[in-house]
Amino acid sequence: MKRVTERMISWVAAGMLLLGAASYAQEKTEPSHASSQMKLTLGQKVKFSGQIVKRDPDSFVVRDMRGEEVVVKLSGATSIKEKKTNPFRGGKPYAAVDLVRGLEVQVEGLGDTDGSLAARDIKFTQTEYMVANTVESRVTPVEGRLGDTEERLTRSEANAQHISGQLDELREVSNIARGAAKAAQDTADSAVVGVSAANERISSVDQTTNARISAVDDFVVKSDVVLHFKVGSAVLSPEAKAQLDQLAVEAQAQKGYVVEVAGFASADGNADFNRTLSQRRADAVVQYLADNMVPLRRIVTPFGFGTKMPVADNQTRAGREENRRAEVKILVSKGLAGAEAQGMASIKNQK
Repeated sequence: MKRVTERMISWVAAGMLLLGAASYAQEKTEPSHASSQMKLTLGQKVKFSGQIVKRDPDSFVVRDMRGEEVVVKLSGATSIKEKKTNPFRGGKPYAAVDLVRGLEVQVEGLGDTDGSLAARDIKFTQTEYMVANTVESRVTPVEGRLGDTEERLTRSEANAQHISGQLDELREVSNIARGAAKAAQDTADSAVVGVSAANERISSVDQTTNARISAVDDFVVKSDVVLHFKVGSAVLSPEAKAQLDQLAVEAQAQKGYVVEVAGFASADGNADFNRTLSQRRADAVVQYLADNMVPLRRIVTPFGFGTKMPVADNQTRAGREENRRAEVKILVSKGLAGAEAQGMASIKNQK
C-alpha cells in the first residue's frame, strides 16, 4: 500500500511539474484576467481555503476554486498544524518554510490595515503536504532552467501545447490517487467504529465494577441472636453464652463481616439507670466475643439504647422480660457477597 501511494504521489507530482511548465510558458505569452484579489476590512473574521500560488518570505497568496485570491501574512503568533484525519492523535506542527506553492491550505484570521489576511491558524493534510512538497522540489529547478531559456520556450509554443494535451491523462492519475486516499480513510473510519464498540464494552464493565464498589458500604444481615437478662443485671446467662459461641463460629466463616451489638432495658427504674444498664449489657457481649476469637476490628462500637425501641409492652411482666435484652447481628458487605456469589456461579458453569 505504501509503494502504491508513493507511486501515485510521483505521478501527481509529474503532472504538476508538466502543468507548472505549461503555466510558466502561458504566463509569459499572455496576461491572465481569470483571478481577482479580495480586499478585507480591518478586523474582519475570515476562513479561506485554497491553493498557495505565490510565496514570499513573510506572506503568500491563496487562490480558491472560484479564482478569488487573498494575500495571507504570517507572524510569530501564526499556528501551522496538520488537519487531523485520525482522532486518536494530535495534529503535527509545521514551520512557515513548509508552506510551499501548490499546497491546499485552510486559513483563519482577521483582516489587517492593507486588506490582507493576518493568519491565526493554518491547516493542511499530510497527504496534500507530501504532494505539494514533491512538486515544489521538482518544479523549482525546472523553473530556474525555464527562466534562463525564456526566449527558447517562447519559440516552442508547439511544445507547450503538446504538454497541455497530456494534462487530461495526468488529471485522471490524480483522481485515482485521491480515490485510493478515500479508500484508506474509509478503512480508518471502520477501525474507529470498532474502537467505539470496544469502549462501550469497557464502559459496561466499569459500571458493573462501580456498582460493586458502591455496595461495599451496604450490609446485609447474615445471622442474629437476641440475649435476655435478669432485672437490673448485665451478666450473661449460660444460654446467652451458648448463643454467642454459635454466633462466633458463624462469623469466622464469613468474609468482610462486622458484628453489631446493641443493648436495651425495660421500663423498670429511671431513665439514666436504664441507659447505663443497657450500655453495660452491650459491653458484656463485646467482652465475651473478644474472648472467643472475634477480632475487635470486626465489632462495631456497641451502644446502649436504654428503654428506646421496645419489642413488647412495658406495662406487662412478660413484655418487660422481652425488653431486657441485647441484639447481636453478623453483617456482611453486599458488594463482597455479590462478588462471591458471582464467582461461585462462574465456577459452577465451568464445570
